[in-house]
Amino acid sequence: MDASLKFVVKQWVGAVATTLVLVICVAFLSIPYSLGGHPGEARVPDANSEWHMS
Repeated sequence: MDASLKFVVKQWVGAVATTLVLVICVAFLSIPYSLGGHPGEARVPDANSEWHMS
């Protein structure tokens, strides 16, 4: 493999890996925050969630 091709492949793999790490971190931080807990955890019923505007 040519040295310049190794350099390009190494840069591309680094960019893809960095992007995947950032996406995974955002997903694992924002999804539980928006759900109010981790999926599958037992939730305490919220007193304000019993009513709705209809």
